[in-house]
Amino acid sequence: MLQIQNLKLILNGNPIIDDLSLNVEKGEIIAVLGVNGTGKTTLAYLIMGVNYLPDDGKIIFEGEDITKYSISQRAKMGMTLAWQEPARFEGLSIREYLGLGNKLKIEEIEDYLWAVGLPPSQFLNRAVDASLSGGERKRVELASVLAMKPKLAILDEVDSGIDVVSLPHIVNGIVKMKNLGSSVLLITHNEDTVDIADKVSVMCAGKIFKTGAPKEMCQWFRQNCQVCGHINVPD
Repeated sequence: MLQIQNLKLILNGNPIIDDLSLNVEKGEIIAVLGVNGTGKTTLAYLIMGVNYLPDDGKIIFEGEDITKYSISQRAKMGMTLAWQEPARFEGLSIREYLGLGNKLKIEEIEDYLWAVGLPPSQFLNRAVDASLSGGERKRVELASVLAMKPKLAILDEVDSGIDVVSLPHIVNGIVKMKNLGSSVLLITHNEDTVDIADKVSVMCAGKIFKTGAPKEMCQWFRQNCQVCGHINVPD
């Protein structure tokens, strides 16, 4: 579904994404695992067309070269990005937020909230604002991605900085997304989350170093990346 071929991005003379290649198949969860500062968020932005266009390489989605497409063009093709820091919308209820752009029945909205561990009776009429905890806001955003039914969901650190109660619900929401037919690119530094991935790619210095099964890649990550201290660009 997604092919990233020899992608390069140079900022201020520094290679931020450096000859990076990666594939995501239909209905697959691929995790990109790396410490902070290795270019993971920049990769997510490049794939979605946010802020940057690559200096070289190609991004191909369902056989079509989208390297120079706008965000809106990519979104219309079925791609979406869940931000590392979810948005807040004063005066907008969670019910309204999940229904934006979607003709959803209330039962569907409730199902997506249950998928991320948020009881509808307690959250449907809550505002998408600072009254929600960080973990709750990330779960609401994940529920909104579920409601979009994307072909490809790029999840940028949706498991970062949340409480221990929220983490298993985030994981359940990602699995639900796959079960509904979406492909998922999960970008994270959290080893606890990548168990649900079909494959894990370890990233450092803007490159993919190794790809393999979650258990094997987590062990390699602990032995190499967590003791390396290499910083490329702030994520």
